Amino acid sequence: MSIDTTDPKPVNGPDRLPGDPSKEEYVERLIRVDHAGEYGAVRIYEGQLAILGKKPSGPIVQHMLEQEKAHLATFDKLINERRVRPTALMPLWHVAGFALGAATAMMGERAAMACTVGVEEAIDEHYQSQIEALEPYSDEANLRETCVKFRKEELEHRDTGLDHGAKQVPGYEVLTGAIKAGSKLAIWLSKRI
Repeated sequence: MSIDTTDPKPVNGPDRLPGDPSKEEYVERLIRVDHAGEYGAVRIYEGQLAILGKKPSGPIVQHMLEQEKAHLATFDKLINERRVRPTALMPLWHVAGFALGAATAMMGERAAMACTVGVEEAIDEHYQSQIEALEPYSDEANLRETCVKFRKEELEHRDTGLDHGAKQVPGYEVLTGAIKAGSKLAIWLSKRI
C-alpha cells in the first residue's frame, strides 16, 4: 500500500471546490509538515551519530546533521513569523526519529546509510510536489526557493548514502521500502495533526 502524501493543489477563486485548500491553507500545511520533517531528520541523524560518532561515517553523518539543523532553523523561523501551529506530533517525532537513527546505526554503517536513502527518497517526492504547487504564486517565491534548495541538499544526502554502501546492506529493498513508507505516513500525519 502506498500513502499519497500530496495535498490537492491550492485553489483560489471560483474554481475552488469544497475540500480544496486555499493557498493560505496549503502554505500553512506546507510549513507545518516541513518543520516536522526537518525536526525528525535532525533527530534521526542525532540517533545515528550517538552510535556512529567515532566510526568512519561519523563525520559524514555530522555534516548531514548540520545541514538538517539549518533547514530546521529556517522552518522554526517560518513557524514563528507566519504563526503556524506546529504538529501536535512533535513529541512522537522526537522519540521516533532518534530511535530510527540509532536502531539503523546499530545494524551497521551501511544500514544507517540505507535509512538515509529511504527517508530522503520520500522527502524528494514531497518537496517536488510542493515546488510544483507553489509555482503559480509569485508572492511565495522565497518559500518555493527554500524548498528547491532544501530538496537539492536532501538529494545530496540520498546520494551520500548510496555512495557509502547503502545498497550493500542485506535486505536493502525491504529496509528502505519500510523507512520510505514510514516517512510518507509521518508526512501525511504531520500535515493534519
